[in-house]
Amino acid sequence: MPSFVSSSFVPFIAPIVMLCCSNVFMTFAWYGHLKHKSAPILLAILASWLIAFCEYCFAVPANRIGSAVYSTAQLKTIQEVITLLVFAGFSVFYLREPIHWNHVIGFALVAAGAFFIFHKW
Repeated sequence: MPSFVSSSFVPFIAPIVMLCCSNVFMTFAWYGHLKHKSAPILLAILASWLIAFCEYCFAVPANRIGSAVYSTAQLKTIQEVITLLVFAGFSVFYLREPIHWNHVIGFALVAAGAFFIFHKW
């Protein structure tokens, strides 16, 4: 392990990295089939379920590891912010749907909410 990464730093970063991976899988599971609307719905459900299994293989350990240093509210907030970032990229680059100003404002409001979750009062 590089000297700039201490073992006490890993529980803070590993859950974020794993939740990013998890969200990529889940976004494809939930929305990837929209690019293939001619496929039978049962095939879409089965494919989505198999992709979602991979999502759980990242999300469950991420939350287990993260619970050592984050509260459940903080873990959920991290998850939601990552979800929005991954979804925005997926929407633009995979589905070719633009992000409009109102989406950006909505995402910014969620980020503002995240500030309050992590700020100690």
